[in-house]
Amino acid sequence: MGVRKWAAWLLALALLAVGTPVKAEVPDHGYNYSYWREAEPAPYPYLAETTIYGSDLGIGHWNEPQDVFVDEDRDIFIADTGNNRIVHLDEKGKLLGVISAFDNGGKKDTFNKPSGVYVDRTNRHLFVADTQNGRVVEMERSGRLIRMYGPPVSSIIPKGFQYFPLKVAVDKTQRLYVIAQGAYEGIMEFDAKGNFRGYVGTNKVRFSPVDLFWKRFSTKEQSSQMQLFLPIEFANMDLDDKGFIYAVSSEVNAARPIKRINPGGEDVLRREGYFDPAGDVSAVQVDAAKQKTIQNAGSSTFVDVIYDKSGIYSGLDSKRNRIFAYNGDGNMLYQFGGVGMSENRFQKPTAMAMLGDRMVVLDAGMNRLTVFAPTRYGSLIRAGVEAQYNGKDDEAAKDWEEVLKLNANFDIAYIGIGKSLLQKGENKQAMEYFKNGNNRKYYSEALNRYRSEYLWNHFGTAMTVVLGAAGALLALRIVRARRRVAVHYTDTAAWRMPLRTIVRPFSGFWELKYENKGKVAIAVFILLMLVVTMILKRQYAGFIVNFNKPSEFSSVDELKYIVLPFMLFCVSNWSLTTLMDGEGKFKEIVMAAGYAALPLVIIFLPQTGVSNFMTEAESPFYYLLDSIAYLWFAWLLFVGTMTVHQYSIGKTVATLFLTVLVMAFIVFLGILCFSLVQQMATFVQALYREIIVRL
Repeated sequence: MGVRKWAAWLLALALLAVGTPVKAEVPDHGYNYSYWREAEPAPYPYLAETTIYGSDLGIGHWNEPQDVFVDEDRDIFIADTGNNRIVHLDEKGKLLGVISAFDNGGKKDTFNKPSGVYVDRTNRHLFVADTQNGRVVEMERSGRLIRMYGPPVSSIIPKGFQYFPLKVAVDKTQRLYVIAQGAYEGIMEFDAKGNFRGYVGTNKVRFSPVDLFWKRFSTKEQSSQMQLFLPIEFANMDLDDKGFIYAVSSEVNAARPIKRINPGGEDVLRREGYFDPAGDVSAVQVDAAKQKTIQNAGSSTFVDVIYDKSGIYSGLDSKRNRIFAYNGDGNMLYQFGGVGMSENRFQKPTAMAMLGDRMVVLDAGMNRLTVFAPTRYGSLIRAGVEAQYNGKDDEAAKDWEEVLKLNANFDIAYIGIGKSLLQKGENKQAMEYFKNGNNRKYYSEALNRYRSEYLWNHFGTAMTVVLGAAGALLALRIVRARRRVAVHYTDTAAWRMPLRTIVRPFSGFWELKYENKGKVAIAVFILLMLVVTMILKRQYAGFIVNFNKPSEFSSVDELKYIVLPFMLFCVSNWSLTTLMDGEGKFKEIVMAAGYAALPLVIIFLPQTGVSNFMTEAESPFYYLLDSIAYLWFAWLLFVGTMTVHQYSIGKTVATLFLTVLVMAFIVFLGILCFSLVQQMATFVQALYREIIVRL
């Protein structure tokens, strides 16, 4: 094939390779994220049941309310911050009382911007984070003062620290936990007598390496003017039924905004889902073609977290005003809410609490309290999680089947049904459900059981096949050995040349060049076989090792990633070695590169088949074969280049490195030409439209 034809093919493939992926914005409807981090439509799990305004209760409008808590009796307590009061409601939203003042040693005392409220589960006492007064107030639910907790006293408190408690919580042992403004060291812990015991769950410091570099090489004056590297303070917290603290940090683009802190201060939140519990995971700006952008692009920013039951917890996102719920493994169950003024949306949500299976959300922007009730979809998910949490997999499977009727994209339901089938010993069917749910951990377990079961039931057949194959191979070797003895067979015909080359590369490539035992057609055939092999590998490799998205399968990709680089290498290497006294002809370069690719075909084909029977523990063997194949290919390409051009080892290394640079340069020129042609076409279209309009 002539150089012009090669250039034409190169340009055509370069044009095929050019493409700009378009990412989708976060939809404004019910959705759940798939394994591929795509927001897929889903039914709403909760809908507004009741909205409660202060004016409806006859106590005037709420004023920037900051916290809400539901106690064991399902009474609702609201920290009406702007009005300096605590409002007490019953489960149905009926007013039970307002605490705006209390008796303190015979004197009237009042709150000053109370931002947090909590009712302990032991003594049923009410705790109020009286922010601007710098104290935590403990009182009976009727409003009678019990005690007050003032600023902490300790040598570990930073000098000049001003105590402004924002949120408060109390565990079963009457230990007091306080989130205070500017307490970067973590959550403050007090004992039952109010003595400060230390900090719990400190956030790690996040900083830019560039900022750290400049800070290290700056003067003291310059360093003092730079931003300090401080950890992010916690925004809110809640306690679960085991005394663990769920806490959130209002950090922009935080990697782990939600934490579950044990008594030792360690984060023990399980993150076994497709992605960590962080709200929206693929919120990006809209592509330029739509002429608009998302104003709040980026990950979620949480301002509250609550524990529900059976390992379920929810986070309140203040960026897009959504509520995200997760199970104990960290899998996202559902989300709801959004920016708006309707009863199902929020303007400035500040806090939330569970009211049985319902949820109450406090909106400081709308100055209202909204009670959300679960839909059938939400109730089924909660029932499925609860049954599975309690070990009732069969009962959970029934709920998951109903969930799938409402939302066929709900992966957790597939996993839940798979667990039930696995427990029953229906391993093959369980594998299908785990595959649909994209869960490789449980798929591997089901595959291991099914493989053992199958081999045990078909042991005789398997041994017959193995022994028969071994006998056939032995007979073939005997026949071939006799033929060699009889006719002194030393034929190195062209069809056997690639096999000889990959085993004895130095002599093989020498014979290819100087004895004309290589053929371009065979090299092209190997290249086509590699394309077919890679297509098979991408589509039919075992689920455990196959992370390719089925909807994105395209044979054109193999042209971009195999044929195009192959052609670029041959053209670039030939162009470069012509100037570097290389002795190789273009067809010899094509043959050397094509023959070097044979190990990829030889290894990848059986590897693809065997991968379907590999468990997760055996997957390293799959990747080991990948490494062997690519190293073998690289070695053959190196030897082939050195032999064809008659270079030394050092010159061969330099030539291959420069070849890669030339390949990159050709791609750059191709993209540049494509861009120029595209701009010219746009200009011609605009000129044509202008002429038509003026005519």
